[in-house]
Amino acid sequence: MILYYWPGASSMVPHIVLEEIGTPYQRQLVDLARAEHKSDAYLKINPHGKVPALAVDDAVLTENVAILTYLAKRFPEAHLLPDGMIEQARCLSMMAWFASAVHTTFAHIIRPERFASDSAAHGNLKETARGVFWDNCKEINSQLDGRRWMMGTQYTVCDPYALFFYDLATRIKLPMHELAAYAAFSTRMLERAAVSEVRRLEQDMAKGANAWRGQYYAQPDTHH
Repeated sequence: MILYYWPGASSMVPHIVLEEIGTPYQRQLVDLARAEHKSDAYLKINPHGKVPALAVDDAVLTENVAILTYLAKRFPEAHLLPDGMIEQARCLSMMAWFASAVHTTFAHIIRPERFASDSAAHGNLKETARGVFWDNCKEINSQLDGRRWMMGTQYTVCDPYALFFYDLATRIKLPMHELAAYAAFSTRMLERAAVSEVRRLEQDMAKGANAWRGQYYAQPDTHH
């Protein structure tokens, strides 16, 4: 398997999951800063021009919901999906909401030009999306209230995804310390060996190790 990724992008989610599983895989950096994701070569891999993509045998999977579901089902011994059809469906529902609503809302904050050609509207678009994204974070916080993980007592593919949005929120300086359950969840996640390893790998690559370049947008190591 080959994971196509960019440090700090949503590809960090399957990156963490692959480390959790412990199966051999290769990492292939896609340099978003140099628009490599829009190159002819990469568009042959992922016509959507985005990361992540996961090459498996002679196929390529795109979109986190599909990639995470595939990994969890291919490696059932990792127990990254809940037991039972209803709980599995709820897990998929959570990932679908993350992908279709939460991540899309964040895109309006950092890339308003994608959604409005009139630059005069960008400020209002960003501020409106910021409020909606904060509401999304509060909803995740409510989901975590009284729970260790997003789906309850079992760690699943939903958890690295939820960590990603905590990371995004810290990038735009939202007061995440006000969301006690979500902040505690983030701390638990950072204590996991797979998460620590991915942070180390992505930070090292972004700093220029192994000839990689590019900015890394990680959340700070300390919490306030």
